[in-house]
Amino acid sequence: MINATECAVEVQTIMAVRNEGIPAHRRMQFRIGINLGDVIHDETRIYGDGINIAARLESIAEPGGICISRQVFDQVNRTIKADFQALGPRSLKNIAQPVDVFAIAPTARGGPGVSPANAVDLTQEIRFCTVCDGVQLAYSMIGQGPPLIKTGNWMTHLEYDLESPIWRHLYRELAKDHTLVRYDARGNGLSDRAVDDISFDALVNDLESVIDATGITRFALLGISQGCAVSIAYAVRHPERVSHLVLYGGFSQGSNKRARTAAEKEEEAAMSTLMRVGWGKENPAFRQLFTSQFMPGATKEQADWFNELQRISVAGDMAIRIMRAASETDVTALLPQVRVPTLVLHARDDARVPFEAGRRMAAGIPGARFVRLQGRNHLFLETEPAFGQFMEQTRSFLAS
Repeated sequence: MINATECAVEVQTIMAVRNEGIPAHRRMQFRIGINLGDVIHDETRIYGDGINIAARLESIAEPGGICISRQVFDQVNRTIKADFQALGPRSLKNIAQPVDVFAIAPTARGGPGVSPANAVDLTQEIRFCTVCDGVQLAYSMIGQGPPLIKTGNWMTHLEYDLESPIWRHLYRELAKDHTLVRYDARGNGLSDRAVDDISFDALVNDLESVIDATGITRFALLGISQGCAVSIAYAVRHPERVSHLVLYGGFSQGSNKRARTAAEKEEEAAMSTLMRVGWGKENPAFRQLFTSQFMPGATKEQADWFNELQRISVAGDMAIRIMRAASETDVTALLPQVRVPTLVLHARDDARVPFEAGRRMAAGIPGARFVRLQGRNHLFLETEPAFGQFMEQTRSFLAS
């Protein structure tokens, strides 16, 4: 699969160079489809699912482009340096089930390993800053363009996230248009793990410290999950510095502050018990319940990555403290004070943070736009419609 994909990229790259300066009616442009599946060969023909799906992928590729199936993507995406773009599940002619499709852009000519023009160099330089209480935070920048700062949330790791299918696709796409600043929140990733204060005010102070360390004076701010409340508090404190506010999958009131059913309370108590006894164990079974809430639609590979992310990004006792602190969050009084353009997005069937929590947060912010995304994953995956919807809405909003 690797050789076949590399060959396809090379062919399309050479043809793209050949076609430069040639009138459109004289250009030779190929479409290529690649699939991994059963192939049957007899004396007269070659056929089978492997051939049929590859032929259908070829038919939907752009002229000069390549389309591959999920099976191929899983084998080559960590090996081949290319710009993979998720097109999502596609219904193909005479194929019973939808096929997850990815497009590959040809690489730029100019030497081996050169990425396509619209690809992003995710090489990062990790730096540290110190907050007023002495906690050291790790932060980094990737991409080029107007600054976009992502507020820290728990279970992140600056290095690991750029390799994982949980965060990689989001950061790659955001960094295409922006200088993306990320940091590991206190207690997480490469930032100080053993910290005394994980209060809401401490998290807002962390965001202020990272921003000051970068020297950036005005920027767009992105909050995800519990990072939304921190982003709101910062935007109220410093409205002159925030050009746009993007909030995804968030809440203005933590779970202990909003009405809950008895079943929801029991589920959270069970979650705390599992986190306490099994979070740091090598066996991921204890963490799988947590994964099923964040990404119920994950493949086994994606779930395995998230299980491992939990283990390496934050210790079990700290995870419990962070979850409990987030449950006590309440910024409802700050919502009417937000004075910057705001976009709020939330998955309709989010299994972790109720859709209603996101809707109420948007309703409390003057003039905020609210977008409902399709899906039930709290952290959207590259292959689901919610990711494409998020990027389309966010790009349009930040460009306005």
